Amino acid sequence: METQNYSNHKRYYTPHHFIFYPVVLTCAGIAGFFIFIKPDDALIWLAFTGLFLLLAALSFMMRQHYALNNQNRIIRLEVYYRYFASTNKRLDTLIEPLSFGQLAALRFASDEEFVELTERTISEKLSPDHIKRSIKYWKPDYMRA
Repeated sequence: METQNYSNHKRYYTPHHFIFYPVVLTCAGIAGFFIFIKPDDALIWLAFTGLFLLLAALSFMMRQHYALNNQNRIIRLEVYYRYFASTNKRLDTLIEPLSFGQLAALRFASDEEFVELTERTISEKLSPDHIKRSIKYWKPDYMRA
């Protein structure tokens, strides 16, 4: 498996992104095409087009919603635990807590730079992208949905 870093840390699920969506969107395009080819049945083809587009939208929303909400909770707990294990201080009791984006970016930092980068994030209010770019030793996450 390729070493994960900033430029390649996004993941795709082949059956979903490169099979299901192209098939559903192609069906929607074909149904949309038949609206103009068969004007007598345009209402039926319009309904099929809408149905395929609705299927694609609902599939995207549901897949993302459940998996990512669960993973976001786990990531938050993981970062809180790493900080506590490294410093014996609770990260979740800060007066101005870190955003989820900042916490998610910090999870890629190696143990050697995690505490320093966390404290820099707190003091300098670093953006998630800036945090990721500041990481010298990337800790990969190959399990993100």
